[in-house]
Amino acid sequence: QVQLVEAGGGLVQAGGSLRLSCAASGRTFSRYAVGWFRQAPGKERQFVAGIDWSGSIRRYADSVHGRFTISRDNAKNTVYLQMSSLKPEDTAVYLCAARLGLAQSDNGYGYWGQGTQVTVSS
Repeated sequence: QVQLVEAGGGLVQAGGSLRLSCAASGRTFSRYAVGWFRQAPGKERQFVAGIDWSGSIRRYADSVHGRFTISRDNAKNTVYLQMSSLKPEDTAVYLCAARLGLAQSDNGYGYWGQGTQVTVSS
């Protein structure tokens, strides 16, 4: 069983930066891939970034590639999403999720956090 808690969201001006964290409970967290997803009002949930259990494989959505960086510290049971050059269209609730094996589809992610709001003002 894995429980996930996101933190680090907030209000930031366009061009600014935020770092989100996804803290996990459970001794087996290091076995899980983690994905960051986001959902804006009236829109479908979309994949943002993902990282495999070891941290050696990372994937990004085209819309955030070069601006966002995902990383993990298995000793701290935490995955991070460093977001830079933020745009108003990045505004959404950001959620982390865990599954065995990295995937960009939200299918198969059995564990989800409650989400953290990111708002980017123009």
